[in-house]
Amino acid sequence: MSLSHLTVTMLQNIWDCIRQYETLMRSPFFPALFSLTVYLIFCLPFVVLDLLSSRVALVRRYKIQQKNVTLSMMWSCLALSLYNHAVYIFPLSVLHWYWRPVVYPLEAPGVLQVIWGLVSCLLLFDFQYFIWHLLHHKVPWLYRTFHKVHHKHTSTFALTTEYSGAWETLSLGLFAAMNPMVLGCHPMTEMLFHILNMWLSVEDHCGYNLPWATHRLVPFGLYGGAPHHDLHHQKFKANYAPYFTHWDKLFGTLHAE
Repeated sequence: MSLSHLTVTMLQNIWDCIRQYETLMRSPFFPALFSLTVYLIFCLPFVVLDLLSSRVALVRRYKIQQKNVTLSMMWSCLALSLYNHAVYIFPLSVLHWYWRPVVYPLEAPGVLQVIWGLVSCLLLFDFQYFIWHLLHHKVPWLYRTFHKVHHKHTSTFALTTEYSGAWETLSLGLFAAMNPMVLGCHPMTEMLFHILNMWLSVEDHCGYNLPWATHRLVPFGLYGGAPHHDLHHQKFKANYAPYFTHWDKLFGTLHAE
């Protein structure tokens, strides 16, 4: 059996397993529950590191800013995230469920189709976020009214990822939700994009420069990662792109450590 055939078979088996939960996935509750569950799972390892950092030197060694994260800080971020999911994301996911029922095809996407979809969605989101972010820093009214909430913490930790107001939560969520639809992605690719996007966003805010972090795996400084975004929270006027560095280089807003 060739490698390509093996990969296609593996993707089909995974998709067949996912489709066993089609009834759950068709529920209006699923998008909000899926988003919140994935987010909290990705935050959990960094929450453990934050709890250990004040007592374990090895953990503290990789912390970008040597500031302790308290339980009250964690709870305030978590509470706002839960509130946004309950008050904004869930009602909108119900409207979306009513307006555009999801169709789950029998066949899984091809390997190249998955890779193309993930890369395209990620690059498009990176561009959208950069423009949105730049505007919300350059226009004082936009910053004061909508984005200032997210900058309450100048030293980031994982749970600050979704510490934002309604407008920021909804507009960035809209970009993430619309891109797979606009690009015609397979539902499996769409789910993988949301998982990947959530992980990269949490990693951006984690506050740790770990040896296996994404920015260390992507060559030539093309990807900023946690140090890149942590510096944005310190300086405010640099590093507006969430993931990649090319837009900040083009606009002259890239600042190194």
